[in-house]
Amino acid sequence: MPSSTKKTRAQWITPKRAPYIFIAPAVLLLIFFTIYPVLQSFILSFQQVKGITKTFVGLSNYTRLLHDPIFYKSLLNTFQILIVQVPVMLFFALLIAVGLHSSLVKAKSFFRIAYFMPAITALVAASIVFMILLDENFGLVNYLLNLLGIESIRWLSSPFWAKVSIIALMTWRWTGYNMVIFLAGLQNIPKELYEAASMDGATRVKQFFLITIPQLKPVFIFTVVMSTIGTLQLFDEPFILTGGGPNNATMTITLYLYQTGFKYFDFGYASAIAYALVVIIAVISWIQMKLVGDFEE
Repeated sequence: MPSSTKKTRAQWITPKRAPYIFIAPAVLLLIFFTIYPVLQSFILSFQQVKGITKTFVGLSNYTRLLHDPIFYKSLLNTFQILIVQVPVMLFFALLIAVGLHSSLVKAKSFFRIAYFMPAITALVAASIVFMILLDENFGLVNYLLNLLGIESIRWLSSPFWAKVSIIALMTWRWTGYNMVIFLAGLQNIPKELYEAASMDGATRVKQFFLITIPQLKPVFIFTVVMSTIGTLQLFDEPFILTGGGPNNATMTITLYLYQTGFKYFDFGYASAIAYALVVIIAVISWIQMKLVGDFEE
């Protein structure tokens, strides 16, 4: 290679330019695979797609949302699951974390791995196992209920019990994940606080509510907000277990979005649903951060 070419490259790759050169591949990937699809989807929400033809329809897709009963049904289903599943999951996660943090529990490493395993289990495999366990005719759960003299439950074909099944699967899968986060928060609380409280005569119950809970404020905010976002984006569990049925009883927003876009090929309306979901998530997350912060102060 001619020395002049080497000299030109050396002059171009200066210390000031080097950082930008190194981050350029990551920035390009972000632009092409994240920013561009997001912007394109936003533009698509103002269009109607028929085949390869795109027609600008203004706010027509968003207006359609306001008169769509299935959208409201999916929104209601998602919030019903959210209101029940997130508090139950976080309660068990905190309870398990406190137990594993206690000096009374032995073999802590084993239990931590055991509780965390569902979070790394393939969701499709876990859902299939739940489908087998909850089978109305041959499932193990109904078999055990029959042994106790209880009639079989239509776990996946009853509107109420189908929601319960999804909540059970979500709780089983994500409790251990949040347990690890709570456990990390508990390990960062200074032991001196508990020692001082013990010297003042505070019981373990008082220490829990006056020291542990306030010290876990950042952890509570993080787990509540992230769990809420995850539940509002709920797709895999109802898609595999119930397909949104029976009679749209387990239809969630993201599942409705998926069916609108990839079953009925109404991509413009699906994009409008996606951005409506973004707004809902942003508003609810902000409200939660304010409420949880005020509650913990």
